[in-house]
Amino acid sequence: MGLGDQGRLDSYTQMFGVFGDPVRHSRSPVMMNRAFQATGVNGAYAAFHVKPAELKQAVEGIRALGFRGVNVTIPHKVEVMNYLDEIDEGARFIGAVNTIVNENGMLTGYNTDGIGYVRSLKEETGITLKGSRIVIIGAGGAAKGVAYALAKESPERIVIVNRTEEKARELADNLSALVDAEGMGLAALENSKESCTLVVNTTSVGMFPDIGELPAPTSWLKPGMTVSDLIYNPLETRWLKEAAEAGCVTHGGLGMFIYQGAFAFEYWTGIEAPAAVMRETVLASLLQASTAKS
Repeated sequence: MGLGDQGRLDSYTQMFGVFGDPVRHSRSPVMMNRAFQATGVNGAYAAFHVKPAELKQAVEGIRALGFRGVNVTIPHKVEVMNYLDEIDEGARFIGAVNTIVNENGMLTGYNTDGIGYVRSLKEETGITLKGSRIVIIGAGGAAKGVAYALAKESPERIVIVNRTEEKARELADNLSALVDAEGMGLAALENSKESCTLVVNTTSVGMFPDIGELPAPTSWLKPGMTVSDLIYNPLETRWLKEAAEAGCVTHGGLGMFIYQGAFAFEYWTGIEAPAAVMRETVLASLLQASTAKS
């Protein structure tokens, strides 16, 4: 029986969690505990506020306490790689880990952000990525995961645009082994519009509470483009709202959050994740929080 079924922990409960700083805003405990309940897994998932100076000890605690798995969020996704036994090929390429699996004391790091994003994008928009032309706004950790996963889908070209052009070029250079890629400054974004199939905002611009901000001008968006945003709070950012008004297909960030968690769940349990239940749970949590603020 799952923890949610019996309503309490017992001596057979497997432990899971998320390490972050800050971490109190995380919806992962609500989502994952509901997933355990729905599938009958006897597991419990909690949020742990781990400061950077304590990360090494926290990872050692995974082994010492026998945690089955842990998610890792900001700011630990890069540093945590130093304390793991193995790193999955995708996570190594991306240079960040968001999921740790404990196999009898052997800790392996994975990155489920990108694969979660692509799964959500395909299911929610029906887009054909093979042969597509993609623009990614941003060059940080989220951009790296998404860009790697998109590159594996055989697009024709990926353009990285970023306020700091050097970072965009660096990411494009890393991708060039997989796909035709170019990096440029944000000011050059409009030059990519004519042949663009998909535009993805991987930055935090437009996230609550700064919901009036845009990651880039929307005046160049054209009908038929797919416009995506990794942000899920708010569920529809100003960026997506204006894209929809321009006749674009839009895709929000909630699905990526759900599916990165679903892949982690599957790595830990070997059971298909109840993605629909996880989505409903997070939506209800966001609605409750929104109601409380208003």
